[in-house]
Amino acid sequence: MQSILSHHGITPEIGAGVYVHPSAEVIGEVRIGAQSSVWCKAVIRGDVNHIHIGRGTNIQDLSMLHVSHKSAADPLGAPLIIGDYVTVGHSVILHGCEIGDECLIGMGSLVMDKVVIEPRVLVGAGSLVPEGKRLQSGYLYLGRPAKPVRPLTDAELAHFRYSAEHYIRLAESYQT
Repeated sequence: MQSILSHHGITPEIGAGVYVHPSAEVIGEVRIGAQSSVWCKAVIRGDVNHIHIGRGTNIQDLSMLHVSHKSAADPLGAPLIIGDYVTVGHSVILHGCEIGDECLIGMGSLVMDKVVIEPRVLVGAGSLVPEGKRLQSGYLYLGRPAKPVRPLTDAELAHFRYSAEHYIRLAESYQT
């Protein structure tokens, strides 16, 4: 049985065709777009701010998605916004950041509050994107802290959509 839980009377909104693995937790002010997937033991906790996940996005095993609360010093806090056709690899931590369409966040990466990742960026496995950074579209970023390494190839850019569509098909195979 999957854990889709309300918090303070706010229930997650789950779009058409979304697959949430039974071991995943989705809590509070969370909106997940159509055909997205949330895999084994992932946690998406929208208890102190909102989380919006776009269409066709996959949140892979053991990933943790959270937000920062609103306060007098920071009236907006740091919500988490993830675009369409994004692949979030295994054991990724996303905290109060914004990720554009067709990105790939590599396994074990950490992306901190108020980071903006423009569309079509590859964050290499194990990278740390420090608070408030902006990652430019079309580049591979690696390291701790993440730094631009090189422009992405046409094949790498095409792989973003392929990866997301692969996970749409995989999720459908679990639902039949």
